[in-house]
Amino acid sequence: MSDLFDAEPPRRKAQIAAADSPLADRMRPRSLDEVEGPEEVVGSNGFLRRALAEDRIPSLIFWGPPGVGKTTLARLIAAHTSSAFLSYSAVATGVKEMREVLEGARKLRAATGQRTILFLDEIHRFNRAQQDVFLPYIESGEIVLIGATTENPSFELNGALLSRCKVVVLDPLSPEAVARIASRALRDLSRGLGARDFRMDDEALSFIAQTSGGDARRALNLLEAAAADAEAGKTKRIEAPRLRELLQRKVLLYDKAGEEHYNLISALHKSMRESDPDATIYWLVRMLEAGEEPLYLARRIVRFASEDVGLADSRALRVALDAKEAFEFLGLPEGSLALAQAAVYCAMAPKSNALYEAENEAKRDVAEKPAEPVPPVIRNAVTRLMKEVGYGKGYRYAHAEPEGVGGIECLPETLQGRRYYRPRSSGEEADLARRLEHIMKKRQEKWAKEEGANEEARRKRKAAKEREPSD
Repeated sequence: MSDLFDAEPPRRKAQIAAADSPLADRMRPRSLDEVEGPEEVVGSNGFLRRALAEDRIPSLIFWGPPGVGKTTLARLIAAHTSSAFLSYSAVATGVKEMREVLEGARKLRAATGQRTILFLDEIHRFNRAQQDVFLPYIESGEIVLIGATTENPSFELNGALLSRCKVVVLDPLSPEAVARIASRALRDLSRGLGARDFRMDDEALSFIAQTSGGDARRALNLLEAAAADAEAGKTKRIEAPRLRELLQRKVLLYDKAGEEHYNLISALHKSMRESDPDATIYWLVRMLEAGEEPLYLARRIVRFASEDVGLADSRALRVALDAKEAFEFLGLPEGSLALAQAAVYCAMAPKSNALYEAENEAKRDVAEKPAEPVPPVIRNAVTRLMKEVGYGKGYRYAHAEPEGVGGIECLPETLQGRRYYRPRSSGEEADLARRLEHIMKKRQEKWAKEEGANEEARRKRKAAKEREPSD
């Protein structure tokens, strides 16, 4: 077991280590006053500041993307607590080793009364069953767990663990916060670049702030690379054009297997649903530039054409399929325009989810109701026996009817009258709604006529029976 902060080395050794370490590590905040983060967490009245002052740290889960201060806050807690502090990464630690650590914490508490704060980076790398290892030790107060994760705890951590921890959400840093961090590093004489007297204008600072994606580490790494490049070029100026060359391409925050993937595809889908072509093309391009698989996006657009446009514009599905075929033919980069065309077409098309709702309602009935037999009237009577037992009896061939409607009931008996498809009044579906209303009217007329004929037949049979002589 190793403490996060070992005994302080001699000053000269520390200075050499600091000079050799990356700028992002040297500029790591040494107090909450230097931390850029949510006011409710690190501000003057933030809960973490109060918890540190009272040395009463609860079990915590720091959730946020890279470079927003999860490890920094853990280190600050380590520096200000009287508890033993242990730091591990779930990437390099197995459950067996973690059990030994936890048992060590139990023995320390029994022997000295001192509790242990255990920091576990990448806690989501332990699966839900493995996470149970922490529960008895948190429950007994022998450890305070501080976990750090880039993944949504709701999906990655089990409910029992979540219920015992306070989740602290750390959003990507704002461009203004990143600019303050970069400016501080540029000026700092002891830890930063201040002793080297670099000059950076507002355009260059804004470029770093905007392209970092809210990641302080990324911003400081770019600043350090720019400083080294400037020195190699015998200049003290850090300028935006050279930064662009160094960066070459903005690296977007994106994990195709993680939550951000689902956030972005949700943004694209909902922008199309909102009929917003500008947001649609932005999110599409954002995902493509981040390296998303184009055919995945093509599949999502095809799905949207059925789910959200449906029969309000039946051409949308064809446009989406054509875009998929065009992309397969052209590839990148030319094929991306076909995807944009289909996405914007779907965004601008009239919308209806009537088909989607009809399918879901039918699925519920199929799942929840008995599997009734097919009504005899629409069964296929292919043998004489089938005809004799009533298969196809009363069937009317719709094409032979004046209105193209036979007036027969095609649903099982308990579902007769059930409506699944209810067309909306937008686009082509408005015409379908009028057509369906006409069909239903004619069908009901035939039902009423048939019921009248049946009633008349029953009346005649009854009258005939009454005229028969009694025994």
